[in-house]
Amino acid sequence: MTEIQKVSPADCADMPALRAQIDRLDRILVGLLAERQGYIERAAIIKQDRNVVHDNARIEDVVTKVLAEAKRAGLSTKIAEPVWRTLIARCIAHEFEKFDAKPSAA
Repeated sequence: MTEIQKVSPADCADMPALRAQIDRLDRILVGLLAERQGYIERAAIIKQDRNVVHDNARIEDVVTKVLAEAKRAGLSTKIAEPVWRTLIARCIAHEFEKFDAKPSAA
């Protein structure tokens, strides 16, 4: 696949150019989410107790850090918070699946 050159939003002259940039970012985001998933899967291996897979204190710590970074980067917290809370919830569900599938969980 041909790599699309990064162009600022202000420099997108039309909708096809703008959509190409959104598609470029989506490809990057998928790669980053796949990388994050790898760490989630590793956590399922490292953790010895299923009860620590869901950690409310860690969830709130992650969300707090994300919201601070969102503000710094100019991302609306109304976008960042629900996106990350959904991401965290799905990652926890995935981690439970991986935890339950490992041989020591039987």
